Amino acid sequence: MAHCNTVFHQLLKFIPRHRFSDLEKEHGTGRKARKFTRWNQFVALMFMQITSRASLRDSVQSLGVRKGFLYHLGLRDVCRSTFSDANNKRPASFFKALFDLTYQQCRPMAPKHKFRFKNRLYSMDATTLSLCLSVFPWAKFRRAKAGIRLHTVLDHSGYLPAFMEISDGKRHEIRVAKSLRLPKESIVAVDRAYTDYSWFASLIASTIYFVTRQKRNATYRTVERRAVNKNQGLTSDQTIMLTGIRASQCPHPLRRIGYRDPQTGKHYVFLSNNFSLSAKTICDIYKERWQIELFFKWIKQSLKIKAFIGNSENAVMTQIYAAMTTYLLLAYLKFLAKLNITLTTLIRILQLNLFQRLTIEELFKLKPDRPKPDCNINQLTLAFY
Repeated sequence: MAHCNTVFHQLLKFIPRHRFSDLEKEHGTGRKARKFTRWNQFVALMFMQITSRASLRDSVQSLGVRKGFLYHLGLRDVCRSTFSDANNKRPASFFKALFDLTYQQCRPMAPKHKFRFKNRLYSMDATTLSLCLSVFPWAKFRRAKAGIRLHTVLDHSGYLPAFMEISDGKRHEIRVAKSLRLPKESIVAVDRAYTDYSWFASLIASTIYFVTRQKRNATYRTVERRAVNKNQGLTSDQTIMLTGIRASQCPHPLRRIGYRDPQTGKHYVFLSNNFSLSAKTICDIYKERWQIELFFKWIKQSLKIKAFIGNSENAVMTQIYAAMTTYLLLAYLKFLAKLNITLTTLIRILQLNLFQRLTIEELFKLKPDRPKPDCNINQLTLAFY
């Protein structure tokens, strides 16, 4: 009888172990773990994310009742104190690097964004996670409040998080945005919180396009007016130059587009440095920015990033980056197997079948009319090369 690995084991195959080992050496503490390795730590954290365990004790006990499966996962018995110490003391930079590596490997499999242009499309925003000040004193950012901020760049090809930085609640979004290096000729959509004309000038100099909303107190002079199709909701399409002190910060022509939403009647004014796309496409790009808000909503509801199993800053960052790596692996499974289901449905199916000895084909019934396949993960080539 052919041996069949568990669904969890097949999912972990997406992580190339040789690259995992390279990251482990690069971000090691100089002391090699005798029993509870980095791989053990990652598997336990990923298990906690997929199965939505309530606490550290719950995670350890849930793994303990599945001892028969741990060997094939490359995992040993998990001790609660050892797991806690690993999260608190082992540098979280390892999991950030693992998150970056996983994104680079997932991106080629992701479907393209819905627009016709070939430029890469990104959205940039931040969300705040509120914390208890007495439990997380290192995260204080107001008089009686604690919290951390997740600065995120969302790649609209597959809606994957391309970048994430965790900071205290005091750090403004624009400070993180200025430190990023986006690909040339890419398009980034941001809200008005990112309005910084010197940053806009640097994007123009780097051949990067932006789409944002204009602030009400912006001063400018109109250089050129273009005809618009009012049937599409457009009210204006202009070339402007900033005036006043902002003129020296961004001495470049900008495109100003007015749009009235036919459903709500609300009027929007957008700014961009892209003069080649149609005015309606610029409006649609900003509307597409809402996907990053949906991303934040999903990870808060479906992943364990609002309740933490450790109180130190390192433990919190470790848990969040492990959650984001889990998100990328779930998205990769969906892209590779061409599943026509939401990530919410996918994670629910995995929760119930994580330790079932089924192939991915059998689990999702990808080929119900064909004979039962041999129990081999290579049939779907579910591994990186």
